Amino acid sequence: MTPLVGKSKGARSRQVRTGASPQARPAKATAPPIVAPSILSADFSRLSSELALVDPARDWVHCDVMDNHFVPNLTFGPIVVRAVRDLTRAQVDVHLMIEEPARLVPEFRAAGADGITVHLEACREVAKTLAAIRTQGARVGLALKPGTPIEEAEPHLAGLGLLLVMTVEPGFGGQAFIPGMLDKVRAAVTWRERHGARYLIEVDGGIAPATARRARRAGAEVFVAGHAIYRQGDPRHALSKLRDAVGVPKLIPQSRAARRSRAAS
Repeated sequence: MTPLVGKSKGARSRQVRTGASPQARPAKATAPPIVAPSILSADFSRLSSELALVDPARDWVHCDVMDNHFVPNLTFGPIVVRAVRDLTRAQVDVHLMIEEPARLVPEFRAAGADGITVHLEACREVAKTLAAIRTQGARVGLALKPGTPIEEAEPHLAGLGLLLVMTVEPGFGGQAFIPGMLDKVRAAVTWRERHGARYLIEVDGGIAPATARRARRAGAEVFVAGHAIYRQGDPRHALSKLRDAVGVPKLIPQSRAARRSRAAS
């Protein structure tokens, strides 16, 4: 993939290559339910067009970062997140599947991450890692592998902006959804209501229209999908079907007069 990022002097070249202003300002936070296409399944040789199907008013972009240590796969780092940031105004949701992620939090935030999620299992000092994300001004997320009970996360739940319930074992796309994780989603909803917490509940792994509906009924609000969007014959239509499955509101077409008025203002 052609490098899309640089420092200082590279900012101008990024604008020329991507057609977007450097560090494109993200849209306001989207209200749930939210579909978050995962670029892990996208074609990186045409990243701009792959991201063009994302609607910043309704969707997030999900970036799966893997280190070949915490999980048995190696993906990408801040340079790709910065390219994503330059190409879309959608919220950039970064999922760090890496050991001791605190050391890289500032780099991913500087690259344009709006939210940063780390794994409970990957941090020696979970509270300090979450505090590092909070200090950087990003949405604070905590992820749980399928075998990790929600009780282990309870000391941290009150301060979260997002709780990610993995519905497959992290590390590879295209795995089958684990139905038993819906009980964890329900437990997360119950804990949130009981304690007045405000985190969103995200699910990631095996998400397609049928599994997304089940997760939505259980209480999930953010739905990460890669294969179910980017590996389909018509990714734009696949994303639309997934939005419909979880109840994302449809856009109301503007009248021609309204569009002219907005263009003139």
